[in-house]
Amino acid sequence: MQNPFDQELQDRLVRYAAIDSQSDETAPASPSTACQFDMLHLLRDELVEMGAQDVELTDYGVVLATIPGTAPGPTVGFLAHVDTAPQFNASGVKPRVISGYNGGDITFPDDPALVLSPAEHPYLAEKIGHDLITASGTTLLGADDKAGVAIVMTMARHLLNNPDIARGPIRVAFTPDEEIGRGVSERLPADLRADFAYTLDGGQVGEIEYESFSADRAVVTVTGVSIHPGWAKEKMVNAIHLASKIVQTLPQATMTPETTDGRDGFIHATDMEGGSSQMVIKFILRDFERDGLAAKGELLRQVCAVVQTGEPRATIKCEIYPQYRNMRYWLEKDMTPVDLARAAAKAEGVEPISVPIRGGTDGSRLTEMGVPTPNVFTGMQCIHGPLEWISVQDMATATRTCVTLAQMAAKG
Repeated sequence: MQNPFDQELQDRLVRYAAIDSQSDETAPASPSTACQFDMLHLLRDELVEMGAQDVELTDYGVVLATIPGTAPGPTVGFLAHVDTAPQFNASGVKPRVISGYNGGDITFPDDPALVLSPAEHPYLAEKIGHDLITASGTTLLGADDKAGVAIVMTMARHLLNNPDIARGPIRVAFTPDEEIGRGVSERLPADLRADFAYTLDGGQVGEIEYESFSADRAVVTVTGVSIHPGWAKEKMVNAIHLASKIVQTLPQATMTPETTDGRDGFIHATDMEGGSSQMVIKFILRDFERDGLAAKGELLRQVCAVVQTGEPRATIKCEIYPQYRNMRYWLEKDMTPVDLARAAAKAEGVEPISVPIRGGTDGSRLTEMGVPTPNVFTGMQCIHGPLEWISVQDMATATRTCVTLAQMAAKG
């Protein structure tokens, strides 16, 4: 099953995954964590060493480089993000390679009770004979999106070493903080200098995605009345009780991540912290349509208003901030980048799959900001948790698809 990309992709992902680069939503800097610079500096240096041009690390934390074109054609961008998700432990990742997967249950050396089973994960059952990469059981792997990084770097090296492959100019970009929705600076579209681009941040082989959630975040601040509990009768207003009432009044049997799929959106309480005097609840709001997203924001405001009315001595503030919008709104006006990716996948023997992303990518923001950027598969599975895994051969298929895509774009 070996092909020329397998070993390089395996080596790159194992090396990259072992580097801590988790982002932090609470930190204001860009990148949000200093450890992301370990990845960014490494990628900058590797791009210089392989002979890429215009290599730079911007002051907003993005590595950019050019793979010179060898034929007329549009400038195509390929992007991946270096940060890993903050939802699960991502420090001290110990990647391991399972060569020639035999089709059975996979156990983990650092957590023997943890099991990755093909009975529960049908896609895994399709990978008999593949070389799989997982973590050791106590961390996520970080294939989201270091698999994308490995694919883009492997493609870049291959094109630089093979100038006979006809392609237009290629721009590569590695962004920070995608997992916390801050990967695309206002300056990135101009600095990328691409006519259109692709994020390598998808899952199952064949996924060519051009539709994402539209997303807002919300912060609800509940300020009660604080007083010594011994003298609190008819005086104290406990912010914890009011915050709990807000969460409980919101839909529970519907409109939450655990009760929705397909094209359903949700209201998701992600954090709740504070004390009896003040509580802060953080939410993410998701829907595929603008109207649906607005309705979810209005529902949250109404619930806050009802709880406020029931306790006028408290102060409840609901603030909603835009994050990104469904990239379909722009891509459907010109499907050329999507059609090229589909054609490249077919040329590599892969049937393209286009399903809505129940999330977002850097491409969501880039598309909204004027650079059409659909999302392409990497093979990553079970992301953001200890069961995360990926097939080296799936990554190789993604790499070949990107090389073919670059050629097809030059042909027009």
